Amino acid sequence: MANKTVTRIGVLTSGGDAPGMNAAIRAVVRSAKYYNLEVYGIFRGYEGLIQNDIKKLENRDVAYILERGGTFLKSARSQEFRTSEGRKTAYENLKSHGIDALVVIGGDGSLTGAHLFYKEFGIPSIGLPGTIDNDLSGTDSTIGFDTACNTAIEAIDKIRDTASSHDRLFFVEVMGRDAGFIAVNAGIGSGAAATLIPERKMPVESLIERLKSRAKAKKQSNIVIVAEGGKSGGALEISKKVKKFLPTYDIRVTILGHLQRGGSPTSFDRLLASKLGVAAVEGLIHGKEDVMAGVINNKIVYTPIKRAIVDDKEVDEDDFRVAKILSQ
Repeated sequence: MANKTVTRIGVLTSGGDAPGMNAAIRAVVRSAKYYNLEVYGIFRGYEGLIQNDIKKLENRDVAYILERGGTFLKSARSQEFRTSEGRKTAYENLKSHGIDALVVIGGDGSLTGAHLFYKEFGIPSIGLPGTIDNDLSGTDSTIGFDTACNTAIEAIDKIRDTASSHDRLFFVEVMGRDAGFIAVNAGIGSGAAATLIPERKMPVESLIERLKSRAKAKKQSNIVIVAEGGKSGGALEISKKVKKFLPTYDIRVTILGHLQRGGSPTSFDRLLASKLGVAAVEGLIHGKEDVMAGVINNKIVYTPIKRAIVDDKEVDEDDFRVAKILSQ
């Protein structure tokens, strides 16, 4: 489709919230103002687009949000946007405000929506990878991933205090949907006894042998990190299987859950989100459409949205190898 001159940009956050989304919104607003463009905030994601919950944003609207977790634009799942009728209503609302480009901050579902919207109505869209799961291709790290890893490690450090005080075996479940990025990072950073991820199946027998060898080495505590959505089941299921083999072990399960989504973003996530927010605006100015802005080797890159959401991003083999070596 032909490139169009952009004058008004709409920005929304969609799907699960991630620390750093506010920093990205702020960067979009301030960089747009720098280039003399107008910005409209779309509240509650695609649902707000359908409900016409849209407001013009000024620099003052994004003051003091850099350090805040969550998203001040709010987020929501929208079943209606999945229908062609819903997307048509969204398009009509956009045009009523004169909005001629979109910046969509979210995960693969959110970017899929931006891709469909572009294909059907030709609205130039740039996606920003806002998800703690780190499962989008086209960027080394997604917005919120670093903060989620730090949150998980801090929680596991506290759990270890209890584990070592009582000689307990803890299974700690971390988020990541069907990707093991948080689990591997948390496993290395917390000194876990084992890390179970969806990408690699570890038989229960192998886990039992590892725990027995650590017992012989008189390890004071054992913490096993489990990524949600793993092939062997979640932390509760795996703990029950292990209990059958090791009935004398005092086993506890902690599911960190949405704790990992919240909190003030780390300096890394603030910097990443800020860079990508500026990149989104500059990309639209230079005629880029239907792409996701990311950072690879500390350089801004633009990847077609379809490729970013379809290509499998795999856990780094070296990271997984390091986690295995250090768990002995």
